[in-house]
Amino acid sequence: MTKTELNRFKEILETKLAELSKGVRNRDGITIEKSPDALDEVQNAAERELAIRNLDRESNLLRNVRSALRRIDDGTYGICLHCEEEVSPKRLNAVPWTPYCIQCQEMADRNQEEGNEAFDDVLGHAA
Repeated sequence: MTKTELNRFKEILETKLAELSKGVRNRDGITIEKSPDALDEVQNAAERELAIRNLDRESNLLRNVRSALRRIDDGTYGICLHCEEEVSPKRLNAVPWTPYCIQCQEMADRNQEEGNEAFDDVLGHAA
């Protein structure tokens, strides 16, 4: 990967990091609000559950972005963390924070959906 490409990915990741950092700090949606009306309680609980799921998703994405920036700094960006093969430029353009090549990611996703093994366990057996 050229220095120009690496700098472009770094800029994309830093922008995403700033965007996610703002969103993760906003936790107003998970506050518990009491209401005398039972239907309002149900609605508030549903909205809170959605906010928690969004916060969880954004927190995971934030961790992946930070990890990708560390890999840029240590010179391992663009290399699959499992099989150590080069991650395709097409995949990096689509998901710049990805730690895995498409084959390792697909295998992990497939096994996780089937409930066979945890994500990290799958990657331990993927090669």
